[in-house]
Amino acid sequence: MMFIDPHAHMISRTTDDYQAMAAAGVVAVIEPAFWVGQPRTHVATYSDYLSAIIGFERFRAGQFGIRHYCTVGLNSKESNNQELAEAVMEILPRFALKEGVVAIGEIGYDEQSDLEDHYFRAQLELAKELALPVMIHTPHRDKKRGTTRSMDVCEEHGMDPTKIIVDHNNEETVREVLDRGYWAAFSIYPSTKMGNERMVEILKAYGGDRIMVDSACDWGISEPLGVAKTAKLALQQGITDSIVKKVCYQNALDAYGQSGQMRESDWLNPTPIDQRTLYEGNSILRGGREALVESDLATPAVERNADNLIIK
Repeated sequence: MMFIDPHAHMISRTTDDYQAMAAAGVVAVIEPAFWVGQPRTHVATYSDYLSAIIGFERFRAGQFGIRHYCTVGLNSKESNNQELAEAVMEILPRFALKEGVVAIGEIGYDEQSDLEDHYFRAQLELAKELALPVMIHTPHRDKKRGTTRSMDVCEEHGMDPTKIIVDHNNEETVREVLDRGYWAAFSIYPSTKMGNERMVEILKAYGGDRIMVDSACDWGISEPLGVAKTAKLALQQGITDSIVKKVCYQNALDAYGQSGQMRESDWLNPTPIDQRTLYEGNSILRGGREALVESDLATPAVERNADNLIIK
């Protein structure tokens, strides 16, 4: 079975993670722009960051047979720095038009401040202008109110809910998100968001329509095999192949494919892997490591797999 991880912060991960994901069946990832762990203080650092996820990360993923896409946006935390936020909003449109950008995101609320609300609305208008989908980050605190408010604001701006992916859902939010016609994404992230045992119970209750599973793997304690492990656990628990395919592959393709930038043929008819290729004069290889050429990565390159299933 092929998998798409529609929320993975790969700039924070090592090449081992790409190897393991490819070996587990991940054929494509979507990397949302996000907070890097400490506040950025100048727009130039934002520009370099967006350039990296549009450029080098796309190259690095391709060296392991994974197609890489991204979303661009001003995250909610840094929306509270008005000087930075204004500068980022000036440069954002030119990044949003780059090849491989499939949405504006992840955007939304953190503390649910006035500034967060202002820049959330501004970015919804940008997405509407560019006919791009939107990835919404729902807040970690006061999640239910923040999720409802996010959808209310989208509707105030005349957004089509079929182009909005509401992420970081849980048992408290999923019913409303689905009832209002939005895509409901779930981050399988250890300890703090949604474990895969809980995710399987949600699939038993709601089925697979407009639901997608992602890892949200980043610089924290997280699991880049979250999608593959959830798929395997779901199958073991009696979830049908068709539902697993929807939530771990097809729904992400349908939602983000609306951008016109993401097509199944990208990985069904890929450019052959050739790790001798350079990006701006640089290789992913280190220390004389032998380059992999035209391999399908069917054999795991590292001792990591989806057998240790449970993510709590």
